[in-house]
Amino acid sequence: MFGHNRDNLRRFYYTVWRKQQHSEPLEPLEQLVAEVIAAHPEYHPVMMGEERHLERDYLPDLGDENPFLHMGMHIALKEQVATDRPAGIGTVYRRLVLGIGDPHAVEHRMMDCLGEVLWRAQQDGSAPDEIAYLECLERLNAR
Repeated sequence: MFGHNRDNLRRFYYTVWRKQQHSEPLEPLEQLVAEVIAAHPEYHPVMMGEERHLERDYLPDLGDENPFLHMGMHIALKEQVATDRPAGIGTVYRRLVLGIGDPHAVEHRMMDCLGEVLWRAQQDGSAPDEIAYLECLERLNAR
């Protein structure tokens, strides 16, 4: 969406949240982002503190959870399901929702697979392995 410019991406989140809070019209992507932010009240203080959080580094080794990464993964999953890319993810998602009953909880489980595949691709310097990704998601159905 914004290449590798972290600050521009974060500013987009802040702009969307401000527009949402002021009942301003939103473009479709902005609406999706606003819905994801709204579903995460634990991040609302971050969204209200742009000057404190825009340039903050979140260090997982110190137990920091990056709210922008977390919400970005929700957005990525929603877009994957909506476009059925990789092919079959929509079916897997619907089966998981039927079994678990909570779409948000399903996305959290799916994030583990997405994160693993993205991490592995980064380590290998390759594209994400869609087959491994779908296999991981299928294993979620077995749980």
